[in-house]
Amino acid sequence: MTPFDAKLDATAKRTERLLDQLLSAEVQPQETTRPARLLQAMHYGALNGGKRLRPFLVVESAAMFGGDETAALRVGAALECLHSYSLVHDDLPAMDDDDLRRGKPTVHIAFDEATAILAGDALLTYAFDIIATPETDLPDRARIELILALSRAAGLGGMAGGQALDLAAEKETPDEPGIVTLQAMKTGALIRFACEAGAIIGGAPAEDRDRMRRFGEIIGRAFQLADDLLDLTSDAATLGKAAGKDAARGKGTLVALKGQPWAEAELDRLVGEATDLIAVYGDRARTLVEAARFVANRKN
Repeated sequence: MTPFDAKLDATAKRTERLLDQLLSAEVQPQETTRPARLLQAMHYGALNGGKRLRPFLVVESAAMFGGDETAALRVGAALECLHSYSLVHDDLPAMDDDDLRRGKPTVHIAFDEATAILAGDALLTYAFDIIATPETDLPDRARIELILALSRAAGLGGMAGGQALDLAAEKETPDEPGIVTLQAMKTGALIRFACEAGAIIGGAPAEDRDRMRRFGEIIGRAFQLADDLLDLTSDAATLGKAAGKDAARGKGTLVALKGQPWAEAELDRLVGEATDLIAVYGDRARTLVEAARFVANRKN
């Protein structure tokens, strides 16, 4: 295991311990009760493995700007709740209709469709609860900025809108700008938020927030491009979910449009662009540069 892999793994484990605490049966102030089956489905959907890349990006971006590590981890856990909601709903029969996620039955298979919908709803809402609560020890202004940025990344003009465009793309294949737009919304928006969130937590000026937002956009595009390559070249055992679904559905991707050699070269270009963008931070940016390479070269 490389030092980068060890750091990623350590943050993943810390995130999972925090999520386990947050998703306990203990009723919080102003709550009435936590229904057991719904809580079990939320726990299952949020704690079923994964690299926890998004929380890692929050923690490492915050560290680069001297942000509070505990607060960053809590924001990362909130982001992971929201990301997990998106996967639970994405797997539903009305959406991508998947039976496997990270090698395990999806939430609607393990429980039932109605419970999966409610678990996703509750995880989405809980993300904002975690950021807003006083236990996430940040200035009020920073918490408001985080809530606004996450709302924009997750909603109509972000991830949810991107999912709508993705469903429409199954009926009418978009052109290259259309594919770039829907992928920037569906996949890239939460990665963009993860990088910008670190700057917000660290109290960085607007110039740094803009730079980190752009860095997140670039590696978000690389993440989706790598994902599309894996769908083409890998198998279900490696991916932990069905492979080859994009081609089977005739879904428009940049890999399908421009070919595997172009995609591999574009990944190299995106990593270079991301690296150059944050070179201004010197050695402080080393882990994030490695993260960009990891995103482009991952195998599952």
